[in-house]
Amino acid sequence: MLDGRKLYLGARLKRLRRELGLSQTRMAEELGVSPSYLNHLERNQRPLTAQVLVRITRTYDVDVRALTEEQEGASANDLAQVFADPFFGDLSIPRAELTEAADHAPAVAEAIVRLYRSFQQQRPAEPGALPAHVARPQIDPADWVGEHLNSQRNHFPELDEAAEALADELRGAESESIGGLLGRLAGEQGVAVRIVPEDVLENAFSHYDYHRRRLQISVLLSTPGRSFAVAYQLALLEFGELIDALASRAGPPDPTSRRLLRVALANYAAAALMMPYEAFHAAAEALAYDVEPLARRFGASFEQAAQRLSSLNRPGARGVPFFMVRTDAAGNLSKRFAGGGAPFSRFAGLCPRWNVHGAFRTAGVVTQVIEMPDGERFFAFARRVARPAPIAGEEERELAVGLGCDLRYAGRLAYARGLDLQNPRAQPVGPGCTLCERRRCPQRAAPPAGRSLRVDEFARPATPYDFG
Repeated sequence: MLDGRKLYLGARLKRLRRELGLSQTRMAEELGVSPSYLNHLERNQRPLTAQVLVRITRTYDVDVRALTEEQEGASANDLAQVFADPFFGDLSIPRAELTEAADHAPAVAEAIVRLYRSFQQQRPAEPGALPAHVARPQIDPADWVGEHLNSQRNHFPELDEAAEALADELRGAESESIGGLLGRLAGEQGVAVRIVPEDVLENAFSHYDYHRRRLQISVLLSTPGRSFAVAYQLALLEFGELIDALASRAGPPDPTSRRLLRVALANYAAAALMMPYEAFHAAAEALAYDVEPLARRFGASFEQAAQRLSSLNRPGARGVPFFMVRTDAAGNLSKRFAGGGAPFSRFAGLCPRWNVHGAFRTAGVVTQVIEMPDGERFFAFARRVARPAPIAGEEERELAVGLGCDLRYAGRLAYARGLDLQNPRAQPVGPGCTLCERRRCPQRAAPPAGRSLRVDEFARPATPYDFG
């Protein structure tokens, strides 16, 4: 039992045993239980007790959160999104079977989700939309990179360690100035940095001239944006071999995916240089994860600090397991990081009842307790941010950045002060209209897949769709 919940962790326990190269008999002996009891645990026929959980974490030096939180791979929600496709409409697979598949065979479930994603990308939106000789890419590079980052829980310990060592060497444990990074870039790497008018760089905020060893940064960028541009270029030059090794280890499917992954890893390293892990984690805890003062302490923007919070997964020094999203006013997701369990959909946008959208209507931070159809609750908060236009004369782009975590962590957050966490008022949300089975939702845009509509021509319902 953990927080009053029974733990059925058979798939994760079996995966741990196989990673350690142990037989059931050997692991049972090391844990002081019978082989038959361990077999029951792995088959989810018995819940994992607190005593056995403690033995596992101590015997194999496993972080308890890594074992008990959402496992990597596809979830029941992910599978539900796949089987909501009309192609599978005649199967009517019960939710219980999807949950069982995700819990007992997470790798197989993940393979199904990846196969479906590839299928989606290859089929035309309309019959005959593409000529027969035009081949669709089998894997979208942006999707592949996003899924890889989330499979690592947006945490790359080698980059954190390298960036932390360099940051300590240059300016001590905490980052309050970009001066050290500028000095390193100019001194060790021989790179000159210039702030240039917006018309010098066409549709770009920064540009590195490899031959002239010159980094140009647009005047349109804020101070945190300029700092990040410097840190990004320094990360590419200082950690290039490490970034290449991590990219190769990931096994990207094509050259474009590899290049995009290198950019993502360099972005991660840049954030780690500006916000070194140990100092940032300590400050986050001291400030109760209040993003704005945390960002100011490290010379970062709200978005930069929020994204860094989603990466605090170092064993022995983990932060609150946040998920993070960035969306525009139309609901298009341009970032999603699942450092912790995340309620958003892989194949759809955000539920309109989630108040990350409400951030566009206020200048401050908006908070909310959200509840998924399966009863899982999250504490979420969001704030509007502005991105400068890279082209002179265009308007700034308004976006909303949202962070959230399982409700049980909300007591550690400044944003939840004064909230009755034992009996909070939760807003029902869903994973997307075609997957959500909440019947009385006034913001429903489509009926759930696989459900028959109830149409009464003599009544005008208060909600857009009624269904069986």
